[in-house]
Amino acid sequence: MNLRHTRSHHCGDTALPVGLAEGGGWTVWELTQAQLATLADRQDLVALHPESATRWRLKAKDRVGSVRLGSGVGTVQLTITPKVPVDRLLHLVAYAPDRVDFDPRPVPAEPRPDLLPALSHAFVSAADRALEQGVLHDYLETYDTLPVVRGRIRHADQIRRRPGVPVPLEVVYDDHTPDIPENRLLLAATRRLLRVPGLDPAQRAALQRLTARLDGVRLLPAGAPTPGWTPGRRNARYAHALTLAELVLRGASYELGDGRHIAVDGMLVIMWQLFEAYLARAVGEALRHRVGGRPEPQDRNHFLDTARRHRLKPDLVHYLPSPHDGIQRPAVVLDAKFKTKPQRHDLYQMTAYCARLGLTEGHLVYASGKPGIVEVPIAEGQIQIWRHVIALARPWRDLVADISELATKIDAARRPAAV
Repeated sequence: MNLRHTRSHHCGDTALPVGLAEGGGWTVWELTQAQLATLADRQDLVALHPESATRWRLKAKDRVGSVRLGSGVGTVQLTITPKVPVDRLLHLVAYAPDRVDFDPRPVPAEPRPDLLPALSHAFVSAADRALEQGVLHDYLETYDTLPVVRGRIRHADQIRRRPGVPVPLEVVYDDHTPDIPENRLLLAATRRLLRVPGLDPAQRAALQRLTARLDGVRLLPAGAPTPGWTPGRRNARYAHALTLAELVLRGASYELGDGRHIAVDGMLVIMWQLFEAYLARAVGEALRHRVGGRPEPQDRNHFLDTARRHRLKPDLVHYLPSPHDGIQRPAVVLDAKFKTKPQRHDLYQMTAYCARLGLTEGHLVYASGKPGIVEVPIAEGQIQIWRHVIALARPWRDLVADISELATKIDAARRPAAV
């Protein structure tokens, strides 16, 4: 979502703008042979059906977003509008940026002052988790002038600047400091969010706490480029928070309202995959804050059979320490379903998860429909399968409250079995 600004054009004038809707029907478009060839190469995005030599019916498939396709006279600016508003979509993306395909070719965008607040909750949660084990430090080579020797003397600088004068000394040393690119990026995003008007008081207080924890980190000068960072073992616990920090700093440019056109990197996302990843991370974080333990989104460590040929793929397994030996074991299993109504095989799937993980309750979360509970008898008791609903049509702040309420219900459901 890298942002660029132009004053006179929208990413070139030759691209054919094609606008489709997620889940929408067929619409008719006049296409040249070059434009048709461009779309025919991307039938993972759009279905095509001929009406005449130049008129084609188009329908979006399962992705949403905006991307620039082709080149020259065959260039097509394809936009597939999601059913949910952009702020809600970006709120989901903030929890699962790895589910998004970004394309560096620019596409037009509009000023959106509601996007930064939509990112703030996810950013605070990710930054808090990143800093749980303390602020990351690293050794940086530091040049300084000191009255005593630290590190080694820079003899050439000492002779040039102070010939014959023993002190102060020009020295260079390795300083173990928090003032590193990763922390500068977190601080810059935190300070940017603090300037958002109308931010929730709780979010503002959390951001101020983050600022205090990053004491000793220099604030980026105005206009300075975003600090670069390289993922690795050293900063692995920071990775999600840093990705969101970059989204915050880039997304700030959406707030322009001075008549300039805005161009952003293309973005495509499969909604059902995004919904599953969002639920897994958001509910896992809410459970961790509520009851502790360790959330494992997309846990792939369990198998249905003893030969370990058939892997289980729940969207979330949450681990809690056993009261008997303190070993962390599965306590919650959840699967998200981007469907309009429950299907029977959802119940079969969750029953298998519960039986294999040794749980007496499981949780299915749908994007629409009605909540409920299904009781499945087993040899020595029963498994309760809960149906929950998280409606993406609700404002993103309500989604945050809905996730918290869902975590509370999940915790309450497991308590009878834990007694």
